[in-house]
Amino acid sequence: MTPHKLPVSVLVVIYAADGQVLLMERADAPGFWQSVTGSQDAGETLEQTAIREVGEETGLDATRFELTPWDISTCYEIYARWRHRYAPGITHNTEHGFGLKLPAPQPVTLAPREHLRYAWLPWADAAERCFSPSNAAAIRLLPERL
Repeated sequence: MTPHKLPVSVLVVIYAADGQVLLMERADAPGFWQSVTGSQDAGETLEQTAIREVGEETGLDATRFELTPWDISTCYEIYARWRHRYAPGITHNTEHGFGLKLPAPQPVTLAPREHLRYAWLPWADAAERCFSPSNAAAIRLLPERL
């Protein structure tokens, strides 16, 4: 494990066959709703990162469902409030998008240090609730993927 986060992460949009999307409210930023996100650990593939982060944040085993790389990546400036997690001088992160399709919405087990609560929402409502523009944009691609 490196002392600082790597500036490479995954975004995993978890959705059901009916178009509902799982969002979670951040514990360290109440009011900020998002999909599963997380930084890659040294030596992991992006798919391994996605599987690990889904498990840590929701308790779901992503290998039991349809996990698909969406071939989208976004380079964005890391919010100042979270820059201390990265090596000095790191200001940008590259996020790689995945989708995880479930047959239907289901309960999840949140990591209490990471998220306060969750909601399953129709995809358009979920996109509106996201604080992250890249997360909202990924969710807006969902209709083409259903």
